[in-house]
Amino acid sequence: MAAGGCFGRALVVDAGSGVARVLDVPERVQRSCVGGVGLGTWLIGELAGEVTDPLSPEAPIAFVFSPLVGTPLTTSAKFAVVALSPLTGLLTDALASSHFALAGKATGYDALVLVGRAADPATVLIDDGVVTVEPTRSWGASAAAAEAELRERCGRGWQVASIGVAGERGVAYATISHDGRHAGRGGLGAVLGSKNVKALAVRGTHKTAVADPAGVLAAARDLRGRSRGRATERYRELGTMGNVLAFNALSTLPTRNFQQSTFEGAASLGATELAQARAVTRSSCASCSIGCEHLYADRAGKRVRMEHQSVSALGSLCGVADAERVIAASALCDELGVDTISAGGTIAWAMECVARGLLDAPWLRFGDGEAVLRALREIGEGTPLGTLLARGSRAAAHEVGHGSLGWAAQVKGLELPGYEPRTMQSMALGLAVNARGADHNRSGAFDADLSGDLDRLRGGAAHVAGAVEAEDRAAMMDSLILCSFLRKVFTDPWVEWSRLLSLVTGWDVSAEELQGTAGRIVLSKRAVNTRHGWSTDDDWLPERFLSEELTMASGRTAGLTAAQLRSMIAGYYEARGLTPEGLAP
Repeated sequence: MAAGGCFGRALVVDAGSGVARVLDVPERVQRSCVGGVGLGTWLIGELAGEVTDPLSPEAPIAFVFSPLVGTPLTTSAKFAVVALSPLTGLLTDALASSHFALAGKATGYDALVLVGRAADPATVLIDDGVVTVEPTRSWGASAAAAEAELRERCGRGWQVASIGVAGERGVAYATISHDGRHAGRGGLGAVLGSKNVKALAVRGTHKTAVADPAGVLAAARDLRGRSRGRATERYRELGTMGNVLAFNALSTLPTRNFQQSTFEGAASLGATELAQARAVTRSSCASCSIGCEHLYADRAGKRVRMEHQSVSALGSLCGVADAERVIAASALCDELGVDTISAGGTIAWAMECVARGLLDAPWLRFGDGEAVLRALREIGEGTPLGTLLARGSRAAAHEVGHGSLGWAAQVKGLELPGYEPRTMQSMALGLAVNARGADHNRSGAFDADLSGDLDRLRGGAAHVAGAVEAEDRAAMMDSLILCSFLRKVFTDPWVEWSRLLSLVTGWDVSAEELQGTAGRIVLSKRAVNTRHGWSTDDDWLPERFLSEELTMASGRTAGLTAAQLRSMIAGYYEARGLTPEGLAP
């Protein structure tokens, strides 16, 4: 009998034949992986075998739930999508919050995995474990249009995860979407598109049974109340957009492809200023009591979800201060189905290439919001320039050459998020060593930099400890799965998380066990990567960040040397119990 919150099985579906098989997930595996990203990593490790091409029919893509999905615990209606990334060639995962998680788990499985390739564009439907593969009617449409068509045709109760034209065309940073929310990073939409699958639709009747119903209900009431407190107030009032002006003041707002760390046009992109001009309403994810989403109107009056990462990537990183164009660019990314961070980072790299005379696209200039929109359209249309940019900044830089890799702001092929590593040096380490590449959510090291306890401009041993702790916490929250915005609600996270997991599953989980589990999940990601081409050189930052100093708003200079980064990486390897080469002993 499976533990509470678990079914003890995954459904593996061949998109080509429609044949499904059940893969047992033993309780020992469930306990050691928990769910979400942890369980997804195990599944890819089991199923990917010797796959080298993330877009090959044999490459698996897993939609993974957790023991907490389907319980009344706030923010637990989330799912992880895990696969090998066409952008990095390594393991990637992305999370999304939506009713898809609830319906997906109600099919009676802890994960749904797709392999194979349909002969023609198709939709995969899973109804309480019964699989149907049928021709899609929405190839060439946006993810939102595909979702609407399926719901109208199939009826109530179905939830749909789908791709846009970017996923169909194999854009290396294409997303998977549901209800306007996105599993965004690493090109998972291209993996689904490579299987000729436009959408995965799910429906089910299985309930999530928990070991201690009364205890779970009491814990849910308590957590819901705390989630509405001061720890999440800024997310409710401003959303992540509140970071724009704060990061600019701290000289950590990436500007013009990381050539500066402050943006003179930041004021026009700040949450308060943008809200006055374009705000429509606030919203919440499924089963969430925080309500951090802030919706803005584009030029056509369409509602667009905006956040700091989108504004940073499509705004300051490209030198664009025109809020209307930034909102339009974010809306276009959603329509095409591309990750705003990688799209903005790749376009900013191209803008610098144009400025240096390496690309013949004189219209693509820093500060031109219409140029950003044109570049996005070309990515979606597959023009020669769009095809180059669709590969991501690392692959494009290898093609362009002339040292352009040095200013391609990426790690392992994944473009940097909206944090300047030279002025946030715990984050610099986190970005360099993280298994997914340059990502803030899987590292979380920005918390150490912003804590006030460290000198964020001088990385050292304390920064290593902060980065390791933040990475462990992120790994556990992504496996439970709980929203990262809850992290400061917990006063003693490991104790509180172990209690929640124990109430749901019936396991006698201690804080020490859970902390050890988190560390093993981090290492398991590295182990999968090692089998799929990772090398020590991949744990590094681009040359720009190690050779160019910044002038901060205060007039002080900030820089990070190769020796400093190498020392922190060595400390990280030691803390993780790895060899000096970053390998398992």
